[in-house]
Amino acid sequence: MEYRTLGKTGLQVSEIGFGAEWLPNSDPLFARRLARHAERAGINIVDCWMVDPDIRRSLGDAVCENRSHWIVQGHFGATWKNGQYERTRNLEQVVPAWEFLLDCFGGHIELGLIHYVDALSEFNNIMDGPFIEYVRSEKDAGRIDHIGLSTHNPDVALEACKYPEIEMIMFSLNPAFDMLPPSEDINTLFAENYQQNLSNIDPKRQELHRQCSINNIGLTVMKPFAGGRLLDAAKSPFGIAMTPTQCIEYCLSRPAVASVLAGFKDETECDGCLEYVTATQEERDFGHVLSNAPTHTYFGQCIYCGHCQPCTVGINIAEVNKFYDLAEMQGTVPESVLKHYESLDVTAGECTGCQTCEANCPFGVKIAERMEKAAELFDF
Repeated sequence: MEYRTLGKTGLQVSEIGFGAEWLPNSDPLFARRLARHAERAGINIVDCWMVDPDIRRSLGDAVCENRSHWIVQGHFGATWKNGQYERTRNLEQVVPAWEFLLDCFGGHIELGLIHYVDALSEFNNIMDGPFIEYVRSEKDAGRIDHIGLSTHNPDVALEACKYPEIEMIMFSLNPAFDMLPPSEDINTLFAENYQQNLSNIDPKRQELHRQCSINNIGLTVMKPFAGGRLLDAAKSPFGIAMTPTQCIEYCLSRPAVASVLAGFKDETECDGCLEYVTATQEERDFGHVLSNAPTHTYFGQCIYCGHCQPCTVGINIAEVNKFYDLAEMQGTVPESVLKHYESLDVTAGECTGCQTCEANCPFGVKIAERMEKAAELFDF
């Protein structure tokens, strides 16, 4: 298992995390067995938004058997009312649900997330009212270490980037969602007939990765398989089935992403996600799959898939393109991006313009031209 730094939290999180949404029941022995299985594989981050008290307690007990191993994402505003999940900003409901969650995980949670905010007006109300004051008080009291946010809307996430106290964001990410414009309605992400809306990676989503990288805001990923749709050719908007490994690789290729919180309901599904750890580059390859899909519009855009390699002079083309995309809309090159670029063994200025890489690119990217532009931007 490889580990990445979760932005300015400084936490080292496993590239594959435990998205416990699909924990099927409250059986404490089952939860313990699944947690131990993930733990042995090196998974060290778990998300718990589920509000069923029995499931929270079972998962918490399982994690607390080796609490120091785990980094927990807990959510403010996910509550249980009359036997049903409810999202609320009413502190009379938020506080007891949060205190119970804290108790389940030993009185301390590393990442306290403002739960599921998809409307800008709601986000602004949270940041100007008693809800955020309560979250801040929990951090001041040492019951959480870092404040985060979960959202499916890049507009909300971009607004959150303006607040230094928000150190990480849990965001829905996969190659299908990336093509859709911002929306305050999560159901648009799962529409069965949205192929006609696919028109390359949405610029707001590109901008989110850029701002998170520049501001050192770590991203954890939810919905990496689009609720399983990307694993089923009949349901995928691309008309083909991807593997969990390909979906995970896609997410990890995006800037600022630290961990993909894969949903698995048993050890077999966990192992299916863990195949990524030992997978070959060929097995991780999502570029070839998407480029041969019946329905896709990624043409002309670098998605950092690595098919262009190897470069005849040793340039890591995908990394150069990533840093170029992060920097070129900023007016001035951010110092953090420049340092990452300068740490490369071979930079864009060494490109000979041979275009060998372009013959390998499945998306028709004009790589030599981009290397020239990157050299103009960075090699001053």
